[in-house]
Amino acid sequence: MTYEEFQILNRIYNSMVGRMNVLYENNNNFHNNLIKNSLIKKGLIDNEELTTEGMKLLHPYKVDNAIILAAGAATRFVPLSLEQPKGLYEVKGEKIIERQIKQLKAAGINDITIVLGYKKEMFFYLQDKYNVKFIFNKEYATKNNIHSIYLAKNELKNTYICSSDDYFIENPFQKYEYRSFYAGYYENNKTNEMYVKTSKDSKIVSMDKGLTKGNILIGHSFWNKEFSKKFVAYAEEDKEVGIYNNSFWEWLVKDKLNEMPGFYLKQYLSEEIFEFDYFQQLREFDEKYIDSSHSKIMERIKLVFRCDEEDIIDFRNISEGMTNTSFIFKINNIDYIYRYPGEGTEKIISRKNEKKSLEIAKKIGIDPTYIYSDTNEGWKISKYIHNFREPDYFSKNDSSKVINILRKLHKADIEVDYGMKPWDDAVKMEKLLEKNNPKSFSEFKKLKSKIKYLYEKTINDGVDKCFCHGDTYKHNWMIKEDGSTLLIDWEYSGMSDPGIDVGYYIVDAMYDFDDAKYFIKEYLADDYSEKKEFHFLAYVAIIAYYWFVWALYRESYGATMGESLFNWYKVAEKYADYLLKGKDERNG
Repeated sequence: MTYEEFQILNRIYNSMVGRMNVLYENNNNFHNNLIKNSLIKKGLIDNEELTTEGMKLLHPYKVDNAIILAAGAATRFVPLSLEQPKGLYEVKGEKIIERQIKQLKAAGINDITIVLGYKKEMFFYLQDKYNVKFIFNKEYATKNNIHSIYLAKNELKNTYICSSDDYFIENPFQKYEYRSFYAGYYENNKTNEMYVKTSKDSKIVSMDKGLTKGNILIGHSFWNKEFSKKFVAYAEEDKEVGIYNNSFWEWLVKDKLNEMPGFYLKQYLSEEIFEFDYFQQLREFDEKYIDSSHSKIMERIKLVFRCDEEDIIDFRNISEGMTNTSFIFKINNIDYIYRYPGEGTEKIISRKNEKKSLEIAKKIGIDPTYIYSDTNEGWKISKYIHNFREPDYFSKNDSSKVINILRKLHKADIEVDYGMKPWDDAVKMEKLLEKNNPKSFSEFKKLKSKIKYLYEKTINDGVDKCFCHGDTYKHNWMIKEDGSTLLIDWEYSGMSDPGIDVGYYIVDAMYDFDDAKYFIKEYLADDYSEKKEFHFLAYVAIIAYYWFVWALYRESYGATMGESLFNWYKVAEKYADYLLKGKDERNG
């Protein structure tokens, strides 16, 4: 059966079952009377209905099931995605994913599997309400949706592949599909979507990003059994290498397009299919979101700035930090940053203490960006600084700027009743780790004993505690165009050993011993002594160890620490071994 013959038979079938409002692709050849007359002569159509033979001819093209991808955190959809997954937001009175499930069921697709990850528990009600199945992607934060597809490999047959945030004006799903396709439409502007070029029969012959106009892929996709089998085989091959771990599934298809079974563009109009990648797009589509998004975050911003919700615009995601997630927004043409606390941070960070430190840092002129912070839930609003750069670790001039700020901070006449205790805090986090997994820390006991020895050597050695920042890596420094230097983010601040500020800058720079000593000597200046040098070198190892344990703890909550975790471990080990060799041996 040809594609044109299938289209005619399928449309007549939909008419027979009362589905005249199906969202068909735009095809000028659909009403081909010659083909229709041929089907009538073959006994497949009789009086505008399919005969038994006509129904038999459609049967091999029956859609088996649907997979809805809903594991991702949708970070571009800030601030709404911080509170609940994008698929659960209401559009025109319906939750996006529920609308899609109902459309699938209306087409006779009752076998529906949803792949969950981010805030998965918020979807659980769908199982009872719609009798859907769940697959859980535990690695949603570290791998892209290709992993979700792989986890659902046993469900791949004649299958619709959908995203939980697809919104179709009319129902695009059908009981029968002829060939594998991806929905899309022609776009005159540059977008973030995948662009495709097709042959005359709509077969996709190339896929690319970053074009200025053309057919884009957006909406649902359908894979027949042959396509599904081939995709799974290529995904299996990649499991050992992991080339596509951080990719959307489309990238594997793009790279293997010539080896894959035929993959076609199913053409629609831009006003028929929607994906809401950004909050502003949702505002434009559903005007209720202009006045009230029913978002706690938006309500908080309104209260702080005493403005209307429509005044809060231009949301931009910032890549997730090691501790929190943040986004930029604009009010009255001024940019601000909203900090959303990471999961599990409430157990290791006192937001009450952080607020005190922010007020102190603003008062002494080291961090003028602070606007407001909430001590109960940990969110914070700061002014966004334009036109700054981070310090270059190997610039002596930049090192001097950093050291001047650290001296100013450490010599300030400030005392608070809280502070970072890197050794004690690391031990506490270790216990939290072992509570969930008793063997999680066993292989690091040897390093722990070295750090403990160094910590004990620094106690009462003449270096007094002072008000410290606690997290002095380069991303918390801002060198402005006029040369002034700011230090931001005070979550780990308080009365502590100054070695944590000096030491962590050295740790993140991954200085060798000579560069570390140079930095310490410049910081100490006239107070330099070999005893104090030992103290600050010891704190390089101590604070590296603290951040290593912290990284293990954060990863236990699903965060991705990546290379930093290994670097902290290696620096702690390197400096501990160096110091424990003994002074005479180190000097050769």
